[in-house]
Amino acid sequence: MDCVYTSLRRRPEVPPTPAGEVAEVLGILWAHTTPTDGLEHISGSLDGDRVDLLLYFLSPDPTSPAAHGPLHRAAALLARGHQRSPTLQRRYLPPAGAPGPQADGPRRATA
Repeated sequence: MDCVYTSLRRRPEVPPTPAGEVAEVLGILWAHTTPTDGLEHISGSLDGDRVDLLLYFLSPDPTSPAAHGPLHRAAALLARGHQRSPTLQRRYLPPAGAPGPQADGPRRATA
């Protein structure tokens, strides 16, 4: 299992939303997850102007030529969710790697 830490930063013009913001973000990400992501679990918390996320992925099969590492899969999931969700687009900056001002990029979590 691989764990990745990342965040979605709230747009400066968007006020904090009421309770349930983290659950809404997690639901949106689950809705845009594909089997190839290998996502097993997501947890999140609010921290000021951002939602911090821990994404847990199954470790890729090293013998598979199409296997991507956890950082790539996390970035792809965040980009896909942001691109397809009007709620994420309105509320949060695009994830790292997308055009325009960006949120923090994913990084491997360490114990």
